[in-house]
Amino acid sequence: MADLNPIAKRIHQISPDPVELTLSEGTTAVFHITGAEFFQQEFQAEGSREDDDADYRFVTSSDNESILVGRKGVGESEWSMIGTVVEVNRAGS
Repeated sequence: MADLNPIAKRIHQISPDPVELTLSEGTTAVFHITGAEFFQQEFQAEGSREDDDADYRFVTSSDNESILVGRKGVGESEWSMIGTVVEVNRAGS
């Protein structure tokens, strides 16, 4: 079996404490992750961002190389892919 995605492992290790995530499009924000879990190699989690009322979803890509980030704003019915996670830190560190 291949290794677990290192970014997903780090998110899983830190949550449910707040995590600071940097996304591929340059955004860095503090997220509160809930329900972070692995299904073999596949990772999925949901969360919220401190300065945004939207819902966020985090999943591994099909090749397990990236953590994809989806966002669904208040009043929106569809999820939008907003990027990938490129860096994970414990919030406040």
